Amino acid sequence: MIVLGIETSCDETAAAVVCDTPQPHIRANLIRAQLPEHQAYGGVVPEIAARAHLDHIEELIRRALDQAGVGVDQLDGIAAAAGPGLIGGLIVGTMAAKGMAWAAQKPFAAVNHLEAHALTARLSDSVAFPYLLLLVSGGHSQLVVCAGIGKYRVLGASRDDAAGEAFDKIAKLLGLGYPGGPAIAEAAHSGDPKRFSLPRPLKGRAGCDFSFSGLKTAVRQTIAECPPRTDQDLADLAAAIELAICDSLVDRTTNAVAWFHRHYPQGSTLVAAGGVAANQRLRAELSALASAADLDFIAPPPELCTDNGAMVAWAGLERLRLGLTDTFDAPVRPRWPLDGSSPTATAA
Repeated sequence: MIVLGIETSCDETAAAVVCDTPQPHIRANLIRAQLPEHQAYGGVVPEIAARAHLDHIEELIRRALDQAGVGVDQLDGIAAAAGPGLIGGLIVGTMAAKGMAWAAQKPFAAVNHLEAHALTARLSDSVAFPYLLLLVSGGHSQLVVCAGIGKYRVLGASRDDAAGEAFDKIAKLLGLGYPGGPAIAEAAHSGDPKRFSLPRPLKGRAGCDFSFSGLKTAVRQTIAECPPRTDQDLADLAAAIELAICDSLVDRTTNAVAWFHRHYPQGSTLVAAGGVAANQRLRAELSALASAADLDFIAPPPELCTDNGAMVAWAGLERLRLGLTDTFDAPVRPRWPLDGSSPTATAA
């Protein structure tokens, strides 16, 4: 199968073409980030994001098809992220996909953006079901058992800020700019993570939920009491923040691994996905956790962790080859739980 995927759920405009023969393969994966449009505001402005998607989506789709060396008539389906995300952006991407699919008489797949992240390891590393997923991004922090296409069990989620959101908000407090995760990781390289004592919310407690608002408050208090005056002060605080967030994520994942072993003894893989999964400290800590638990650890390449069209195309391909299609009146869904299914999905 050959599938075109369109991603416009937040501030990346992306289009990609993937195929599954003889093995999963990305034939084109183009992304236009909107950092210049949003950096002055310290975060994503929904109206600006939607307009930027509208300005660039057509050209990206054309270039992706050209790079892949396929015409629309050669596609087996067209997929778009239909949620969760910013509604203006979701409308731009899904309407483009629906219009193309209708005109070319091709199947359409309304993809859950979170499912696209969840299935990326199957594109990059052909991971077999079931597997345990730590999904960490700007808008979501979840621990999920992936048992099959559309078969997900959420073991825990953030009670407040997601990990990526915490990185962004804390980076703004430190004046490090947007996006926060890479900015803090860069500043932390030369820092001493033990100089500042920061909390690990929920660490040591039962369950798999996350919480990062308390950490954000603690950083604000630390800045007020001891403002960073030198580059080394900033590096030390950034290192402490990165370590605290990673430790919290790993602690909650440890509980999920124990649950996964009990209920899915045939499962052999821990996967990390989402933008925060590109963090090298987090990858190292999760790899050590997986090794100690006798699990393989897989994290897609960093360019497939952040939002991209290839993950949407692949999720669409996985659904379409099972005969799952969506009608052209499939809604966009700003909120779409991963363990809920699309009400418009039908077996072809």
